Amino acid sequence: MTHIPHGRPAGSPDVRGIPEDYVERVCKLVCVVALIVMLVVIGVDIVTRSLLNFSFEISDELGGYMLVIITFISLPVCQVNDSFHHVEFVQARLSSRGRAISRVIFDVLSLTFCLLLMWQLVRFEISSWRFDDHAPSYLATPLWIPRLAMALGAAALCFSVLRTLIVNIRKLQSAGDASGSRHES
Repeated sequence: MTHIPHGRPAGSPDVRGIPEDYVERVCKLVCVVALIVMLVVIGVDIVTRSLLNFSFEISDELGGYMLVIITFISLPVCQVNDSFHHVEFVQARLSSRGRAISRVIFDVLSLTFCLLLMWQLVRFEISSWRFDDHAPSYLATPLWIPRLAMALGAAALCFSVLRTLIVNIRKLQSAGDASGSRHES
């Protein structure tokens, strides 16, 4: 497998040209804060259980909420950093124009799926709000709060996939222009 200068396998999608936008930077910050909150809550629970034989009995619930936040809010950050899996053995065998076409097709399919996911998560969020669902726990957290992170993460992912699609369409156009100029020579 040949490697290109920045260490990625030849033929793999290159979206390094997509800098993190405000949306992705905010998502990354939210994930960092959620991870710190999770570590602090679990750490406090471990200390109180070990030293004081006492538990606040909320670490599981808050840890679960933080995990939901990290899972959904990190998706756009992963998208712009090209952290998702790719089918390298297929991409490597395609021409640069074929890779560009496959990236655009994949991005269109991904955006369609993300929009459907966001639509369903927004409906889920609205029903949580309307029926005033609460967690059956000591905190009795209104469930629209953690479910909001799911809908916001899906919306941010749609934004990032759309940005990736635009970049890949531009790359496809430039690959088409480059192949067209080679045929004219």
